[in-house]
Amino acid sequence: MKSILFKYMNQFTSLSEQEQQAIIEDILMKEYTRGTVLLRQGEVPAQCYFVLKGCVRQYAIDEKGKEVTSNFYTEEHAVSIFNRHQHNKPSAYTLTCLEDCVLVVGDFQAENGILLQYPPLETMIRKMVEEKLGQVQDEWTSFIASSPEERYQALLRKRPHLVDRVPQHQLASYLGLTPESLSRIKKRVHSRNG
Repeated sequence: MKSILFKYMNQFTSLSEQEQQAIIEDILMKEYTRGTVLLRQGEVPAQCYFVLKGCVRQYAIDEKGKEVTSNFYTEEHAVSIFNRHQHNKPSAYTLTCLEDCVLVVGDFQAENGILLQYPPLETMIRKMVEEKLGQVQDEWTSFIASSPEERYQALLRKRPHLVDRVPQHQLASYLGLTPESLSRIKKRVHSRNG
């Protein structure tokens, strides 16, 4: 799994092999069991994560008490709550492991030290964030303009593995649908394609 981290350092930095190895040795990788809550809505975030293996769900409980899923983070996705730079601002989301996970854990308190020691890491993080932000903007624009069926078909094209890894009611929430609507759409799409 460390090969994934080397891939990103080689892609986005000019760090030497020795520097990369030193960083890998300093990085905290932890295993979490399915159901582990990494962050609760209302808590102040203290860590960020990078998924090496598994699936993490991001959701919020709205004012009516309904869970609204906003993302699923799977292999090679960074998991961070970006309001963390506003001192002591509570998270609007809960992060939960949907599967057994292996995550790189970044501690916000220690972040500045490692970035001072290895300045190219800051460039790597910035490039990864810029790349992901561009994807999120494109996905959001497409999501808003598409029908429920088009959203499901886009999911099948871009993240087909989620269909088998995520409970249907959570997938429906992520797509902005009821579980019943998702079920009807799945039947329609699969009968046309099957």
